[in-house]
Amino acid sequence: MTARIEKVVTTGTVSIDDVEHEVENNTWIIGDDDEVIVVDPGRDHEAILKQVGERVVLAVICTHGFADHVGAALEVAERDEAMVALHPKDRILWRETWADTTPDIDMEEEGRFQVADVELEVLHTPGVSAGGTALLCEGLQAVFTGKTLNADGPGRLGGVFPDLSLELTTIGEKLFTLSGDTRVLPAHGEETTIADQERHFDDWIAGRLESKDQDDPDDEDEDDDEDEDEQEEADGK
Repeated sequence: MTARIEKVVTTGTVSIDDVEHEVENNTWIIGDDDEVIVVDPGRDHEAILKQVGERVVLAVICTHGFADHVGAALEVAERDEAMVALHPKDRILWRETWADTTPDIDMEEEGRFQVADVELEVLHTPGVSAGGTALLCEGLQAVFTGKTLNADGPGRLGGVFPDLSLELTTIGEKLFTLSGDTRVLPAHGEETTIADQERHFDDWIAGRLESKDQDDPDDEDEDDDEDEDEQEEADGK
């Protein structure tokens, strides 16, 4: 059967430095009518398994060890005795949610997972976390970027960049070498493409992390209102 990508969106709160943040999470399901791999099951294992249905879960892959990426990992894996995979450098983060447990698979650069008729290749993408990873699926022309790259640019943690220099190096070397039409499927927010994000890279390097096209739409509305006010004043003169 031909593999496809499905998404389950859940919401909840995470605590960062004792501050609660409302977070929306994307869980990605890759597979066909018989088998799937689940990526970033952060919340609500019932909703995720409902989407999976009767298909066999081969593996549960967590791109980061944060609670909103691993929170439902063991429940999703348990049903079909699937293996849980995480980069070993994020084990400390994992244990903040799942104390006294260890993921089954230590992911490393260029590791591969097979599901249906496609492969997922592991890309180590540190920056937001030491063990952050992305998963490249050339067969579906998509990369699952976790927290590393979102539609609004490099990923943040509680509104800040834990290691922006490393994160930008990672994005440049691991992601922006991919084909421009590769779909970027992050753990948070809407999807984008490599080409859409790469055109902002020089701005990010220069410290301008919100280019004109990425500004808050409300700001554009304010600009429009100012233009209209100026025009009205001119017409009244």
